[in-house]
Parts: sequence; structure tokens; C-alpha cells
Amino acid sequence: MTPPAGTTPPTRTAAAPPADAPRPGADPATGPAVRPAGRPAAAAAPRGGLLRHRDFRLLWAAQTASAVGSNVTAVALPLVAVTVLDASTFGVAVLTAAAWLPWLLVGLPAGAWVDRLPRRPVMIVCDLVSALLFLSVPAAAVLGVLTVTQLLVVALGAGLARVFFETADQVYLPVLLRPEQVPEGNAKLQATQTASYVLGPGLAGVVAQVAGAVTALLLDALSFLFSAACLLRIRTVERRPERVGPARSLRREIGEGIRFVARDPYLRVLTAFGAASNVGLVGYQAVLVVFLVREARLAPAPVGALVAAMSLGGIVGALSATLLGRRLGTARAMLLAAVFTGPPALLIPLAGPGGRLALPAIGGMLVSLGVAVGNVLKGSFRQTYTPHQLLGRVTVSMQMLNYGMIPLAAVLAGTIGAAYGAGTAIAVMTVWLALTPAILLIGPLRRRRDLPVAPKRP
Repeated sequence: MTPPAGTTPPTRTAAAPPADAPRPGADPATGPAVRPAGRPAAAAAPRGGLLRHRDFRLLWAAQTASAVGSNVTAVALPLVAVTVLDASTFGVAVLTAAAWLPWLLVGLPAGAWVDRLPRRPVMIVCDLVSALLFLSVPAAAVLGVLTVTQLLVVALGAGLARVFFETADQVYLPVLLRPEQVPEGNAKLQATQTASYVLGPGLAGVVAQVAGAVTALLLDALSFLFSAACLLRIRTVERRPERVGPARSLRREIGEGIRFVARDPYLRVLTAFGAASNVGLVGYQAVLVVFLVREARLAPAPVGALVAAMSLGGIVGALSATLLGRRLGTARAMLLAAVFTGPPALLIPLAGPGGRLALPAIGGMLVSLGVAVGNVLKGSFRQTYTPHQLLGRVTVSMQMLNYGMIPLAAVLAGTIGAAYGAGTAIAVMTVWLALTPAILLIGPLRRRRDLPVAPKRP
């Protein structure tokens, strides 16, 4: 599956950090991160790049395993609903909606809570909760009590854990790395994240074909356990954030993040573009498996292979985003990425038997390429541009709208699919997606070569 706009590991490609950014490895509220005695600061640049940075390798392995497992579920969970429980098109779309609904329900307070907590323990707890949820599906299937309702509960619970994991994850990487190391780290994280959108669906299709769709969900549970084990081995210790000044209400802290996004001309337009593009992007993905199984008449293995092929462009996009930002300028590269994100999607509803399967593969590759480049540049800009003490709240303020549109898009696509067929739903959603790049022309991006590295001071 192509990742929704804004679904990235922490990413940064801007030329330099803001002038008032905290020094490497430090939290503005607490000072330097605590590290074991005798060990060099995590920010020290090891020879050979980040491949020799132990803690980064562990974080990278954790995120890679979790991403692969999650993308196994992106195909396996709908396959369980369709092939085991004979769920309707609308029911399958609601599964997608349930996975993203927590961003609407708790996205904003999650950012404020994470800004008050050490991030690594939050991520570990989220991994363990997710593992237990996905283990419950094969257990229920063995006992003969599996229902669509349980799948909805699992999707909702895993989505809730994901809100806290991704919010903490966005803020944790700068604790491990120096600002000049972060572009390399983010390129590696984004590349493997994008590769997981190829490997995960392919694994899900093969395992579902050989051993059943329910068995494929075991891979996701194991991936979360592996991720938690890797995070536990990281040596760099982040102090619990301490409050500076008088205690403030959660509501006031949430408001600070919202106001920062709403008043900033760059973050505001990027948030609007991400939300609008996610309506089309996730809308067609919500019913894609139903369309391929019931209308294109594909078996599970070819479904997984096609979805994987549609995601191949994302690997190229992730690997080339930093280079494009340097050569073209980050603002211009963002506009170019939007062109690939939109119009090529019109090829996807042209899918059919035989040679016509090449059309959605090509369209999906181009879309995933554009999304990956845009996600890297957008995440890079947000993390260098935003004051670190606000980063968690600003991140979820943007993601609440970006991700909050996903359940609405899934339900809308499911409703159209139930009434007029999955093919019609995909056509409507891809036409919408093709029009969304025009939103980026509203703000100041079109007048700049590069995105700024710090907000203008009032």
C-alpha cells in the first residue's frame, strides 16, 4: 500500500537547523540526554556513517520490523474479512476507518501527553499492546469465535497504539543524532518504511495463499515483539521531560500546537494538502482489495503482488528525496512530488484482467514515488522548522487533520462501493486525488526555491 501523506518516520532535509534549536541530544526542558558513563554522546559522528551507530541501528531495525508487519496487516486484515468472514465492501472499508479513527479521537491530547513523557517507554508499550491485539485474531480463529466485530476492535486498538507510537517516534530521533546526522538517518528510515509497503503486502499475499489470511497476522504480532526488543536494547537514556514554569492545563498546551500550525503559512498549506490528498489516496486503498478480489477476480497471491508492485515507486522516492531537495530546492521538489502524487492515480481504476493489470501497477508506482518524496520533505521541514518543545503538539495538530480524514475517506469509499461497486468508488477517489496538487499553489511554496529553516520572528 502507498503510505498516506504525512505518514513518515521523523524526517529532515532542510539545510540547517533553526538558529535557536537546542543543541544535539538535548531536550529544551531538561538539558542533555543522559548517557552511560564512558560512552560518547549519541550525537558523535561515527566513521562509516550511521551504519556504525549502535542505537540508531536498533531504532532502524525496530521501525523496519514494525513497518513490514503493519503492511502485512494492511492486506491480511481485509483478506480475513473477505475470505474468512465474507464481509461486505462497506464492512471492509470500515476496518480501514477504525484503524485511523483514533487520530480524530485522541490525536491532539496524545501530542501533549507525549511531550510530558520519555518517548522510548511509550513506544515499547505501544509495540507490546499491538502484538497482543494481533495475536488475539489467530487465537479466536482457532477457537472458532472470530467475528468482524473483533477485527474492528483490533483495528481500533492498534490504531490507538499507533497514534502514541508515531507521535513519540517523531520526537525521539533527534535525541539519538546530531542535526547534521538526521538527514542520513531519515533517508534510511524512510527508505525501509517505503520498502515495507512492497514487502509487507507481498508476504501477506503469499502467506495467505499458502497458510491462510489469519496466519499472516501472526507475522505482524511477531514484528511488534521484535520491535519492542530492539527498543529495549537502546542505551541512550532520555530524561523524563520536566515542566518549565507553572503547570499548565492540557487544553492550553494543545492550543499552542494548533495555533502554531494555523498561523504559519507553510505548515497551514501543507496540512491542507495532506488532508485533501489522503481523502483520495486512502479512499481508493480502502476498497482496492475488494475490487481486485471480486471484480478483477484475482487470487490472494496476485493481489499481494500487485499491491506490492504499486508501492515500488516509493522506494525510489525515498532514496531520491534528499538529492532532489538539494538539486531542485526543497520547495520546488515538494511541488514536483505533488504532480506525481495526483494525476497518475487516474490509471488505477483502469485495472482489468491480463495486460490491464499493468495500468494500476504503473499508476500506483508513480503515486507512491510522489508520496514518498513529499513525505520526506514535509517531515524534514516540520522537524527542523518547529521549536523542539512544541514538536509533539505541532506534529499531531497536523496529523490529526491529515490522518483524521482517513476514516472519513474510508467510510465514504465504502458507501460508494456498496451502492455502485468498488470500481466506481476507486474512480471517484482517484479523480479527487488528481486534483489535490493545486492546493500547494495557494501558499508561498510556489515563490520559493527552498523551504525556510525557521519561522519569521514577529
